[in-house]
Amino acid sequence: MTKYDKRTLERLIEGKLVWDELKPIISGRKDADRFDRIMEILQERVPWKEKILLPLHEHLYVVSKGGQRIVKCDCGHEFGDYRENWKTKCRVRVRDTIEDIEELYPKYMGSDPEWEEIREYYCPDCLTLLDVECTPPGYPTVFNFLPDIETFYEKWLGRPPPDKK
Repeated sequence: MTKYDKRTLERLIEGKLVWDELKPIISGRKDADRFDRIMEILQERVPWKEKILLPLHEHLYVVSKGGQRIVKCDCGHEFGDYRENWKTKCRVRVRDTIEDIEELYPKYMGSDPEWEEIREYYCPDCLTLLDVECTPPGYPTVFNFLPDIETFYEKWLGRPPPDKK
């Protein structure tokens, strides 16, 4: 089992590894402290001090703050309780016209706006694009993922979450 240096893990997070570097990392056995080392790198990159419990999405984290677990953006914007859909607190751009679709796709290669709309979710503070979903018009906002933090830490890492020690 290879233990990867910090710079390699940083490049992994940034998506800057070439396939020959990436393949052994994703297909091989994971070093025992990989999660902790990744969390250290992520924590160093954010301007706030709250402890990251879990990366939730690119630019989003579940953090411990004041005895609660909340979703927080890289920029520090807080979306509230991690068990609630953070997308409902975003700025949303809905692409639901032919003109909107043709900004993204060549003519006749995009979806029909009568059948599908494209929703872009942006952080209200830094305006980073956080997610995109394609749904039928009027479909409820999709809740992508609700992590079971207790099980992840206790069953996979063999210890309680850092906010429950």
